[in-house]
Amino acid sequence: KQRSLTVGEFRSFAENLAQPFRTMALLCVCLGLRISECLALKWSDVDWLNRKLRVERGIVAQQVDDVKSEESRKQLSIDHELLSAVQTWKQAAQFTGPDDWTFASPAQLGRLPWSYDQVWRVYQKAAKAAGIGGLGTHSLRHTYRAWLDSVGTPVGVQQKLMRHTDVRLTMRYGDAF
Repeated sequence: KQRSLTVGEFRSFAENLAQPFRTMALLCVCLGLRISECLALKWSDVDWLNRKLRVERGIVAQQVDDVKSEESRKQLSIDHELLSAVQTWKQAAQFTGPDDWTFASPAQLGRLPWSYDQVWRVYQKAAKAAGIGGLGTHSLRHTYRAWLDSVGTPVGVQQKLMRHTDVRLTMRYGDAF
């Protein structure tokens, strides 16, 4: 079962993540990205000047594919602080060319991003170290919706921000705080 994290729980979780997993978690929780979308980002998807991030593809089982729905294909505004975190990761990353994966796997010599299984294992270890129990990667997307709801964001706006085609799906996300 997916669950949502409080801000404090997320901070504890993130403190137990090394790079690039911390930046992955930040992008997922701050923009509501699916892990498949986050892993499929390339450096060319970041518009540094206009502070935008293009979501154009997903990757599942190390197979690059289209995004989940046409509604998912969006250009998202990215906050200055989040963009700064992405820039910090880029400065430390081994593969930084425009066509390189943002989260390229060193084990794959940059030809593929980190795999979902690897990310899941790292998240489990960090969640346990943070004392918050098990945590699925999709929990960060649930957290995004719960945080939007907690500040009174209208459901229709939440639907658009989560890039859902149906508001009923949006309503199944997140926990009330």
